[in-house]
Amino acid sequence: MTKPLRWKRVLLKLSGEALMGSQPFGIDPAIVERIAKEIADAVALGAQVGVVVGGGNIFRGVAVAAKGGNRVTGDHMGMLATIMNSLTIADALRRLKVQARVLSAVSVPSICETFSQRVAERYMEDGEVVVFAGGTGNPFFTTDSGAALRAAEMRCDAFLKGTQVDGVYSDDPKTNPEAERYETLGYEEVIKRDLKVMDTTAIALARDNSIPVIVFSIHTPGALVSVLQETGRYTVVCD
Repeated sequence: MTKPLRWKRVLLKLSGEALMGSQPFGIDPAIVERIAKEIADAVALGAQVGVVVGGGNIFRGVAVAAKGGNRVTGDHMGMLATIMNSLTIADALRRLKVQARVLSAVSVPSICETFSQRVAERYMEDGEVVVFAGGTGNPFFTTDSGAALRAAEMRCDAFLKGTQVDGVYSDDPKTNPEAERYETLGYEEVIKRDLKVMDTTAIALARDNSIPVIVFSIHTPGALVSVLQETGRYTVVCD
């Protein structure tokens, strides 16, 4: 008997870095396919899934390192990368016979935003995956912030942050084998202790809308479904 889902309507944030694997920049096609399979499995169990895709992996590091490059230049170039990454994820889902729509993660109330929001919710309710291209082009309002705002607008049960690490640790688990993985943290504790979960704006948006932030490894096979069923390894940030 399949364990029921604890969180049904979720927004999954995928950083551009999560799509890289061991690539110096760009994306790893094998990882994209693996992540698409994770999402397809969750949808098959009845989850309503939206995905916000970042794009800093392709251009930001190159732009900032280049002579005369700066963070703002990197973020604007990253906007293009979010579109490319989002289309790649959507294409991988369609190959798995899962319908996917690519929309914008940036909230623009003056451009029929409530209509766009209602349409996205309807797609998800019908079993389609909405892939939001997350680039904001603003170094002070990150993709995490845009994703947290989308999660609130769509009344999501949880905001999932898919990373390379299976939760939030007291130290870098790659260099410190004694690092402790937290199972539960409070929003204020994350900010006070400067734990690298996401920027403070995104944390504040999640907190103000009572949405738990769940940090887990999107690279672990079966991790997405295990999170939705409250098994596996992850950290929940909530109050």
